Amino acid sequence: MKTICIYFQLHQPFRLKRYRFFNIGRDHYYYDDYANEDILQQIAGRSYVPANRMLLDLINQYKGKFKVAFSISGVALEQLEIYSPEVIDGFRELVKTGCAEFLTETYAHSLASLYDPEEFRYQVGHHSERIEMLFGQKPTVVRNTELIYSDEIADMVYEMGYSKMITEGAKHILGWKSPNYVYQSITQPNLKLLLKNSRFSDDIAYRFSNYSWNEYPLTAEKFISWISGSTPEEEIFNLFMNYETLGNLQPSYTGIFEFFKALPRFAFEHGIRFATPGEALDSHEAIGAINVPNPISWTDEERDLSAWLGNKLQQSALNALYEVGERVRLCTDRRLKQDWLYLQTSDHFHYMSTKHFGKEGQSQFSPYLSPYDAFNNYMNVLSDFIARVKAQYPDTVDNEELNALLTTIHNQEMEIKHLQSELKKVIGKNEELFVKKNKVKITTSRN
Repeated sequence: MKTICIYFQLHQPFRLKRYRFFNIGRDHYYYDDYANEDILQQIAGRSYVPANRMLLDLINQYKGKFKVAFSISGVALEQLEIYSPEVIDGFRELVKTGCAEFLTETYAHSLASLYDPEEFRYQVGHHSERIEMLFGQKPTVVRNTELIYSDEIADMVYEMGYSKMITEGAKHILGWKSPNYVYQSITQPNLKLLLKNSRFSDDIAYRFSNYSWNEYPLTAEKFISWISGSTPEEEIFNLFMNYETLGNLQPSYTGIFEFFKALPRFAFEHGIRFATPGEALDSHEAIGAINVPNPISWTDEERDLSAWLGNKLQQSALNALYEVGERVRLCTDRRLKQDWLYLQTSDHFHYMSTKHFGKEGQSQFSPYLSPYDAFNNYMNVLSDFIARVKAQYPDTVDNEELNALLTTIHNQEMEIKHLQSELKKVIGKNEELFVKKNKVKITTSRN
């Protein structure tokens, strides 16, 4: 039986305010709270809230046969809790149905998997805990930032205890193979992979309202007929897209909500079922391995990392950021650790991309006039952040010395706690003896 697996990404960064050179050393708050609140509430009203309501109605209408999955970055969850808690409530209602699955990813929607394996492991674990705390569901499937994947990343994910992951079905990796099967990592055969069907996903996410597209208008009946008409052996059709496709990237007047409302009916008429990524990977065996020596993503035609690493500005900023990673992990300053997470968000580096600079739509999601403006603003913020880190752990002390010093301090703290515990026991015994002696004295005096 053919299966449709629908997955939505939901992410919003903490956007930086205009931070000038003269702010360095004086202002340690970096974020544009007004823009973050305004943008999130607008998107929630147009997309997240009505989409949650629609999906819940579909699940109830088809009595649990319709299923869907989400990956919500940690930084997006924080903003939703602050600015739009009704979206969190909507996701909780979806979880109660048993037909919505939450995936885990890097908490900061970061590029840590490419620069800092220890940070990558921490963020995935931190995100998984956050999802379990908010929704009562422990994720079993990993979705890395922007579906970034390589054999090296597969090794890290498997070593973290996961056996299921999703990524892009890039043509230059698959060659003649179809993305409509379960695959496995070539380096970790026990790590099963679901691959995005780029054609069908992008038909909905990007081409749905394009009047010049030769398949316009796209109806649910036509779309399901394409899936039904595929070769009988093809098993799983993975529709991976941004949640903002519903109502924001594709506004409601385009008919996107009506399209999704009609999708299950035509699917069930053709004997096609729905499954979450976890269910799909559990119920299907891998038909072969894919070899991905160089990282891939789901962004741009190239499906590579050039959107974040394509020029010297981006590379310089990322190198400067991750150079202080070890020192940040050694500190106990909560504000510093929070800023460390927020500054890792991949959007900051995407704003610096010069790939499409000057082309129509380039600045649609960027708050900056140019990639160079984005770089200058970010580096001013990063300069202040690094100065704060170095104030705690100067350059004159290298990482090994810092580790040794912190180990000594930690051991001393443990020894102090042990001695305090022993002291409490001694005091407690002395108090008991004192009470007993007083009782004896009182009894003797009465006699």
